[in-house]
Amino acid sequence: MPARTPAKTIDHAFTARTMHGAASDPTYAGALSFMRRRYTKNVAGADAIVWGVPFDAAVTNRPGARFGPQAIRRASAILDNDPQYPFSRDLFENLAVVDYGDCLLDSGNHNKTPAIIEREAAKLLKSGAFLLTLGGDHFITWPLLKAHAAIHGPLALVQFDAHQDTWPDDGRRIDHGSFVGRAVKQGIIDPDHSIQIGIRTHAPDTFGIKILHGHEVEEMRAADIAGAIVERTGGCKTYLTFDIDCLDPAFAPGTGTPVAGGPSSARMLSVLRQLGQVNIVGADIVEVAPAYDHADITAIAASMIAMNYLGLLAERKARADKQHP
Repeated sequence: MPARTPAKTIDHAFTARTMHGAASDPTYAGALSFMRRRYTKNVAGADAIVWGVPFDAAVTNRPGARFGPQAIRRASAILDNDPQYPFSRDLFENLAVVDYGDCLLDSGNHNKTPAIIEREAAKLLKSGAFLLTLGGDHFITWPLLKAHAAIHGPLALVQFDAHQDTWPDDGRRIDHGSFVGRAVKQGIIDPDHSIQIGIRTHAPDTFGIKILHGHEVEEMRAADIAGAIVERTGGCKTYLTFDIDCLDPAFAPGTGTPVAGGPSSARMLSVLRQLGQVNIVGADIVEVAPAYDHADITAIAASMIAMNYLGLLAERKARADKQHP
């Protein structure tokens, strides 16, 4: 008698009974959570939480990143079902992941935004799960860093970006271009173990953070870029933030402040794949602005980056489970 094929369902984001396992939704239909993960506000037992922060009032050029979480979720639908490349596994076989939905913000009072994000992130982190945040503009990384540092202490920062985000700051600005300098000055990140990759603009101060400029990245192998990240972070607890404008506009046109001369999505995904030695305790992907995108190029790249974060986490959990069955 042939083995029974498990019954297929649709709208896995709502019909899933567990946090594990692939969905069976068609890629073109069904509820669009991130990679069809179960939508829930109950995070008990989750290894990782995917969370959207739809905020873009801190941009200095084109707005629209408030629609980023929606676009990334939509593009991620094609990544479920089959074993995820390049990890050759169903990431969710042993990794319990939920989609918590989005952060509720007051669109008429942006001064409340940092505290709202920090407070909700802190609540989620208390569960012990890894927090993967979908932005939103890059300012959201500031309250996320604070929430993570409250648990882990000063963090190493790995920042993929075309911009340093270290412009002058008074400590109160709602600005996606100054939060990194603020984080150094307030002891949230450790500049001696932090690195920025793909920078193609100049800011007045580096704050001691190591920089791999765009022209340097162009001449380096992915393995050498990853090696520089591993060496710089040195085993420290690390927050990884990926501004999609790190990529050349040919690979990420849908962003607010595009800068020519950046790396390809293939190269940066190869770098991410080789960061298994980095002690990543939190991560985000920001600045996806779908109104300027074409054929979902940018959203697809962002969803692949987010999936790679989960892939590294799944491999780390598999190693831990093997050591301590």
